[in-house]
Amino acid sequence: MARLIDGKTVALKVRTEVAEQVAQFKEQFGRAPGLHVILAGEDGASAVYVRNKEKAAEEVGMTGRVHRLPVGVKESELLALIAQLNRDPMVDGILVQLPLPPGVPSEQVLSAIDPRKDVDGFHAQNVHALWTGQPGLVPCTPRGCIRLLKEAQVVLAGARAVVVGRSNIVGKPMAGLLLQENATVTIAHSRTQDLAARCREADVLIAAIGRPKWITADFVKPGAVVIDVGMNRDEAGKLCGDVDFAVVETIASAITPVPGGVGPMTIAMLLDNTLQAARARQSRAAS
Repeated sequence: MARLIDGKTVALKVRTEVAEQVAQFKEQFGRAPGLHVILAGEDGASAVYVRNKEKAAEEVGMTGRVHRLPVGVKESELLALIAQLNRDPMVDGILVQLPLPPGVPSEQVLSAIDPRKDVDGFHAQNVHALWTGQPGLVPCTPRGCIRLLKEAQVVLAGARAVVVGRSNIVGKPMAGLLLQENATVTIAHSRTQDLAARCREADVLIAAIGRPKWITADFVKPGAVVIDVGMNRDEAGKLCGDVDFAVVETIASAITPVPGGVGPMTIAMLLDNTLQAARARQSRAAS
């Protein structure tokens, strides 16, 4: 039976670390790091995510606010708000909650954020920094996965890692971070020929394909470590991941559950990204 990698426990550890460092930051610079979130439209799931982020930021002592905009907001209005936040010296991190309302192009909006305040790590400059080994802000979920693997004492150097999913938010940056840890990385996806065989090669399998219980026993090498990034609903409406947990748990050596695995890490790493951005801004101001 696989060992459970408990994301709730690790996320609490990260948030405690951030809270301690926020207090030190405030004592040193006379202010707390500032995180501002833009929520446009009336998507119910987005509203829940934003409330959770707002609460988490307050709990670690950060300042900031949520900018709630109507579903009919114009692109020009959204860009004007981002420009204002880019200039504001009290704002260290800017996050635009996706999806945006119909007719508002997310690529242009995300590109307007100052990359030094882009705590989601989606700006092209931060993507370039990740793949060239330069300092930059990295997407929160992949960072959270790496932290989980390290907390579980999984040896990544020399390991064969397979990432199932090629999204800009998880799959691609996940592969970049694993390469930085000296793993040998394959990015696979729904169009990969003999996907199960490719996955069975993995010592570390990252499932981020967005399909409920897609990864079954046939995909997993005995003793592999499995990180399930998926957040889906099964046929009964119950929350589940991309991995068929009940069967894979009997094969893997370690596995993250859903819920309680990768999910809590995303907000924890968002807080850490905001702290990093604040420190970098203070360092530039002092130089």
